[in-house]
Amino acid sequence: MSDGRRERGLEWMRTVYGWDVSTVAGDFVELTVDHLFGDVWAREGLSVRDRRLLLLGVLVGAGGLDDVIGLQLDSALAQGDLSGEDLREVVIFLTHYAGWPKGAKLNSQVEERLARREGS
Repeated sequence: MSDGRRERGLEWMRTVYGWDVSTVAGDFVELTVDHLFGDVWAREGLSVRDRRLLLLGVLVGAGGLDDVIGLQLDSALAQGDLSGEDLREVVIFLTHYAGWPKGAKLNSQVEERLARREGS
């Protein structure tokens, strides 16, 4: 009998990223859908925007300026959780805490995405 975590997790993934996971297989994906999205993202208390801001801070602080942060930036803009101006403020704020090299890379990623959105 299902406890609803899979369905809740898939719904939260659609909410956060704007796309569906068509096939779910393997323990890692199951933990991601069922636990991370079905339990953690689905908790009350923080909005999707709040969670995105926290996640961006953690990723930048840890130097995780790779595909995960790109996915978060793209999704935040596409879902309307953060505007271009919001993201520029995030860059300025995080640069002062995470350091200039990380902030500069984040700034480049933000500006690339904003330019791409303006061009489309």
